[in-house]
Amino acid sequence: MALTIEIPGWRVLELEHLVLDLNGTVALDGQLAPGVAQAVDRLSRGLSCHLITADTFGTAGRLFGPGVAVEVIGPGGEGAQKLALVERLGLERVAALGNGANDALMLKAAALGIAVVGEEGAAGAAILAADLAVPGPLAALQLLLKPDRLRATLRR
Repeated sequence: MALTIEIPGWRVLELEHLVLDLNGTVALDGQLAPGVAQAVDRLSRGLSCHLITADTFGTAGRLFGPGVAVEVIGPGGEGAQKLALVERLGLERVAALGNGANDALMLKAAALGIAVVGEEGAAGAAILAADLAVPGPLAALQLLLKPDRLRATLRR
């Protein structure tokens, strides 16, 4: 399974994995944003999807179907734990979505880092580390479902 996206003047993305931060990125107060579950379900047909979270609200395991692996991280060094997952999956094969300061390392390291500016906002470090920023989780997922949008923004 892979998603190949050629970005003129920049690079060819050969994505195999999608890593999603949970709270603040695809969920608010433990609840998924509207349309996110359906978009992730569609993406999981071509990408291996991973939800990475401290699971603050204890809901992570119930939010998506079996096509999404849940990676629960422990307290302390959250940014390093998220980066370790992206490294384990293969930096050059990962698209990552995040909004927090603890997402900056994975956003910078991933082949494609997308900062999500939702109701919770986005840390400046996450925005600076990402390849692009979008106004919500569904917009981020639509970039992968409709790659021409991604090409239009990132082409050089």
